Order: sequence, then C-alpha cells, then structure tokens
Amino acid sequence: MYVVSLTYRVPQEIVDFHNDAHIAWLQKSFDDGVFIAAGRKIPRTGGLLLSQAERETLDASLAQDPFYTNGVADFEVVEFHAGRVAPGYENLLDTPPAPTA
Repeated sequence: MYVVSLTYRVPQEIVDFHNDAHIAWLQKSFDDGVFIAAGRKIPRTGGLLLSQAERETLDASLAQDPFYTNGVADFEVVEFHAGRVAPGYENLLDTPPAPTA
C-alpha cells in the first residue's frame, strides 16, 4: 500500500486555478481503481492519497495529475504494509486474514 503526500509549492491562488483539473484527474483515478482515499491536509498545505495499486500504475497516474504536470505540488510516495487494522477495515490488509474456525 502507498501513501502519497502532496505539498503545495505555489501560492494558493495558483493551486485554486489548477484545482478543477486536479479533481477531474482524481475522479478518473478513483474510477480506474488507483486510489481508495484522498483528502486535504489541515491546514491546507497539500493533500494525501491512499493507494493499493501496483507501483507502476500509481506512478503512471501521478505523472498525469495537473498538480504534477504544472509544478503545483511536490509528491512523496511512502510504501507501507498494513499488518493490523481496526475491525471493518480488513480490506486494507496486505495479506488476507486467516480463516476462522
């Protein structure tokens, strides 16, 4: 699984200018199954994306984000393996849970 941290590198008015295109890209990426969660950082200095896609698929998608292509944000991709989750979030585990008897 991957967490992608976007950090804005330009003034907010430039972020706002590119935001509609970024949201359209984000919707397509959700439709394509690349991301399972997305949201803004608080305070609004960027955003976070959560992905279970293969790294090559993730990288190809990120390369098309208008925030990337227009130099609006820096991107940091962090891989982690979810080995424990709260009840109801088992779909986030990297390995399927053991069958119960």
